Amino acid sequence: MKSPARVLLAGVAAVATVGALVGCSTGSSGGGDASGKVELRVATFPPGADAAAYEAFAAQEEQFEDEHPDIDIIGVEYEWEGPTFAVQLAGGSLPDVFTVPFTDSKTLLENGQLMDVTAEVEELGYEDSFNPIILDGVKDSDGNIYGFPRQAYAMGLHYNRDLFEQAGLDPDQPPTTWEEVREYAKKITDATGKAGYAQMAINNTGGWQLTAQTVARGGRTQADNGDGSAESTIDNEGTKATLQFLHDLKWEDGSFGSKVDLDWGTINQEFAAGNIGMYTSGSDVYTALVRDFGLEPDVYGLEVVPIEGDDPGTLGGGDIAVISPTVDDATKAAAVEWIDWYYMQKLLDEEAAVLDAKTLNESGQAVGTPVLPVLSRELYEESLVWIEDYINVPRGQMEPFTDSIWDQTPVGEPKKSTQEIYALLDTVVQTVLTDENADIDALLAQAQADAQAILDQ
Repeated sequence: MKSPARVLLAGVAAVATVGALVGCSTGSSGGGDASGKVELRVATFPPGADAAAYEAFAAQEEQFEDEHPDIDIIGVEYEWEGPTFAVQLAGGSLPDVFTVPFTDSKTLLENGQLMDVTAEVEELGYEDSFNPIILDGVKDSDGNIYGFPRQAYAMGLHYNRDLFEQAGLDPDQPPTTWEEVREYAKKITDATGKAGYAQMAINNTGGWQLTAQTVARGGRTQADNGDGSAESTIDNEGTKATLQFLHDLKWEDGSFGSKVDLDWGTINQEFAAGNIGMYTSGSDVYTALVRDFGLEPDVYGLEVVPIEGDDPGTLGGGDIAVISPTVDDATKAAAVEWIDWYYMQKLLDEEAAVLDAKTLNESGQAVGTPVLPVLSRELYEESLVWIEDYINVPRGQMEPFTDSIWDQTPVGEPKKSTQEIYALLDTVVQTVLTDENADIDALLAQAQADAQAILDQ
């Protein structure tokens, strides 16, 4: 899942100026323009991205249009918001090309809200290059393909190296167990007065992170029956241990901090501002932290999420590039050209990868943020060699993650009614963080019953 609520608005004037250059708009029309070119409205960044991000996009737009003179790219500010997607689609306010999280792709394609691109993917010739588990996330029951997996991530423990040092902790030796996370969090709070640890709790992100930490402790919140149905398994030892961990940080140690209503955007904002010592999120969030929230790279550290229990893993996720089902054939063809050029070729082709990395680097954008490959691990590692001269992220500060992530077992997010159950679990997390005497056993029993009712609909 990716739950963007990115709000940092510093540098709005500069962003607006550059945004005008790349043609950002909120219009809903597609198709041809007066010159006979196909106008293609494509998602760029959420509101709040810095001017450098738009400068990089402007350069890439120019490169694409030089190679595709019959297509006119129009950048559109965009952020994924599941609850309003249907309204945006019906109102024609979505771009022609945009991205959606893995967790939502099955529901959207089943609802007829994504364009079938099976023939186009087959013609491009790289269907067999995808990780089959990832590609399955954009297929319907008949094997038709409805999008292009473009990036994936594993869960990581993000930490502030500066706060570690202030607390007398070695930033090159981050915690490797949940008990150590708790110990480090208390030391950070005692030494700095900042939240030693924080966790998302609203807008479906509380359920997302509760699920992620359940998996890390060997539990699962849902069992796929293989016939389209699923069983809720929320009431398990891994979920219980996660909630007890949050309770203890908040109510026994006082290291959780006062803000218990954070989501993806606000927790990133707090972390970038130096107010949080540690939190869990996708491994790819560094790019947004620097680009959208003003993080100073020197303070950033990344570690794998601690794992324990009999069958632990790291919850994975990511997003796919998709095409609006409302576009005409000419716009669809242009959209496929754009997706292939902008998202896919840099994963497959050395020349495209180098051009992309060089363009981003010269515009001050992050190059080399740790991700999981949507293709093969071998091709991903080869691509890092291709772009080595342009990598500008502090990879040394991310070695606790990059050195160990391949040793963890990737686990996909629950397949059925994912967002609805994440929303249900938000309430469980919030209750534990706001009520010192919350009955965790009772909360889990009720949540499991409520989730099963959703799954049975």
